[in-house]
Amino acid sequence: MSRVEAAIQKAHDEGRGAFIGYLPVGFPDLQTSIQAAITLAENGVDVIELGPPYSDPVMDGLVIQEATQAALAAGFRMRDLFTAVREITAATDVPVVVMTYWNPVMQYGVDRYADDLLAAGGAGLITPDITPEAAADWIEASKRTGLDRIFLAAPTSTDERLDLVVASSTGFVYTVSTMGITGERAELDKAARTLVSRLRERGAVRACVGIGISTAEQIAGITEYADGAIVGTALVRALRDGGLDALAAVTKSLAAGTPSAATSHEN
Repeated sequence: MSRVEAAIQKAHDEGRGAFIGYLPVGFPDLQTSIQAAITLAENGVDVIELGPPYSDPVMDGLVIQEATQAALAAGFRMRDLFTAVREITAATDVPVVVMTYWNPVMQYGVDRYADDLLAAGGAGLITPDITPEAAADWIEASKRTGLDRIFLAAPTSTDERLDLVVASSTGFVYTVSTMGITGERAELDKAARTLVSRLRERGAVRACVGIGISTAEQIAGITEYADGAIVGTALVRALRDGGLDALAAVTKSLAAGTPSAATSHEN
């Protein structure tokens, strides 16, 4: 069992779903982004998801795009990612996965990237813009290093595609709640529940839902049928608008969406 799988299992053993929190590396600056990730760990996040800034973020909503573009403008370099992972994992046992577009990995070198991420203490990669059949080099590198490889499943995915994603993923399957870019939505598409059910039928052991989740109530609803909920925009906005204190408060509030946390809060 990988560190990510163990973290999700630990949440389940505590009677709740896992809470996965996303933040971009280097926003508003490198050291603050490191402290922000540690703040997530200290306030109820089970898995930290770090996003290296990228110049062409096809999947990111406006809040995350603005943050990553600010990080690039401030001089973010790929080496900063590994510095951040190293410092975060030195401060917390919460596993760190990196959500990255594929081009930067190719430019860096797939094996070199995997080796440097492992050496820094990272737990795996979420790769939103590469499919398993195009990821042979990464699959081989992840098997060699033991890093998790987390592929995406979408509501429009065929059964054949889901079979491939389930067979190729470790850690969890990133289950896209709705078609479109990241961001908060008042109502999550019902397609998410159907997609998780389809993944279960095809053998997925762990499916975590992301995109559009911004409230404790949404997390509670999602973790009724999924293994975890992934939140990004709400956390980035909190950090942007109120710094680390606001981020801590919002993280703690969102963590209350898990059943055991909600029960203890009511008591």
